[in-house]
Amino acid sequence: MESYDAVLAFFEKAEEPVNAGAVAEATGIDKKEVNKVMTKLKKEEKIVSPKRCYWEIKK
Repeated sequence: MESYDAVLAFFEKAEEPVNAGAVAEATGIDKKEVNKVMTKLKKEEKIVSPKRCYWEIKK
């Protein structure tokens, strides 16, 4: 759950939509792990995609 919380916190602070690579770079978490967490966040409808491959926290 540590990476889940870190990725969620990053999205909450992000001022613009970001892709998985940017999340991985900023958090220091492996991109594959970031993708797994983002998939879970998408299913939970906590993040949305305003444009292809970029995500932001659901407002």
